[in-house]
Amino acid sequence: MTVRSGFRGASAEALATLSTSVESAADAGTTGTELFSVAAVLRSEPALRRVATDVSLPAEAKAGLVDSIFSGKVSASTLALVKTAVGQRWTATRDLADVLEHLGVVSTVRSTGGDAGRLADELFTFAGAVRGNPDLRDALSDSARSKQDKADLVRGLLDGKALPSTVALAVEALSGSHRTVDAALTAYQKVAADVQGKAAAVVRVARPLTPADSDRLAAALSRQYGKDIHVNVVVEPALIGGIRVEIGDDIIDGTVVSRLDDAARKLAG
Repeated sequence: MTVRSGFRGASAEALATLSTSVESAADAGTTGTELFSVAAVLRSEPALRRVATDVSLPAEAKAGLVDSIFSGKVSASTLALVKTAVGQRWTATRDLADVLEHLGVVSTVRSTGGDAGRLADELFTFAGAVRGNPDLRDALSDSARSKQDKADLVRGLLDGKALPSTVALAVEALSGSHRTVDAALTAYQKVAADVQGKAAAVVRVARPLTPADSDRLAAALSRQYGKDIHVNVVVEPALIGGIRVEIGDDIIDGTVVSRLDDAARKLAG
């Protein structure tokens, strides 16, 4: 399994090395939770982060430091992975915590087994709810509210309605490496699709697609991109008609509004 990420240079090489250990973890759900916790500690302790990524220190010494801090607090497999991590070279100091968070997301997605597609859908739906509800968006971004308070709010909204893995990732989105909750959820959706060997597409339409139409669109996009596509549909009546597809940096805009805008520009020119 190969999961794309934004890491470069030495950090990308470190991620590739560590990914093998994550794939072999016996309890992916526990591994994900523990990696989130370790990443949080590294972010909150700049001195520890600097020592853990210092290339002038022997890997054995850094592994010993990790052992003294996390032994008994995380599983043996997670501890071994973190020890391996501090023995790697990193392009930037912050990349250590960010990679551990990323691997935590991968592990959490893997823990869902055959429900990875449902997980991606639930993350997409929750992200849409955050974007569409200013009060919720403000509550989750309010620096005056504690992380625990925000986490309780998220759990109150999702517990019993979404997969436990969805809830775990929604909570992690509150304090991970991403600038906003929306950005984190979007990144997690991509990881969920990658774990399934798929690409994620956002499809904007004026009216809901039937299941058959959605399947045909996914099949057509899969043929075009040479891999399976996980389709997320957003209904926007203002588009009037047609369809807009967003896959990574690619945009295919065939909406009526887009065509009218093009016509208007041509007339103005």
